[in-house]
Amino acid sequence: MSKQKNKNKENEQNEQKENVIQADEAQLPAEESAADETAADNAETKPEADKTAELEAKIKEWENKYKFLYAEFDNYRKRTTKEKDSRYSDAVIDTVNAFLAVADNLDRAVTTKVESEDAKKLMEGVELVKKQMSDILTKLDVTPIKSVGEEFDPNLHNAVMHIEDENITDNTIVEEFQKGYIYKNERVVRHSMVKVAN
Repeated sequence: MSKQKNKNKENEQNEQKENVIQADEAQLPAEESAADETAADNAETKPEADKTAELEAKIKEWENKYKFLYAEFDNYRKRTTKEKDSRYSDAVIDTVNAFLAVADNLDRAVTTKVESEDAKKLMEGVELVKKQMSDILTKLDVTPIKSVGEEFDPNLHNAVMHIEDENITDNTIVEEFQKGYIYKNERVVRHSMVKVAN
């Protein structure tokens, strides 16, 4: 009887082992298929990651090209604006220079002393023309250079005579022979011809 029980027990244990093995075998393909799916997912995400990295590199490249072109265009714009302003300044200075002889003659005419009534009326007309000339120069941003009583500045004045005078400070302009003009307070149209005290 005990032999029979032992045999039955062995059979039960064998059956349980077979059931466990079958269950393991059934589970194994499921695990393998899950591993295969993970590998496939990794294989798919790898090219996507490569594509993303490639696109990001291209975006960076185009961004750098854009920045470079923008900087180049900005420099070109500034340079052409500066050149245009310079050309305009040169044109104004050349034109004004051509009329400065007329302005000088009007200045001389106004300082002339007249006695007769007709001459006085004529002088009023000359003064009006001189004022008109002065207004035109002001509109063009051309102003006279200050000289008499100012300190001599070689950038603005041209000293043609010197005098020795102890009562006057050194390098002071005492007389102006020809009026000078400056454009926009930065470019000299014509230097003032002056006498300077030493």
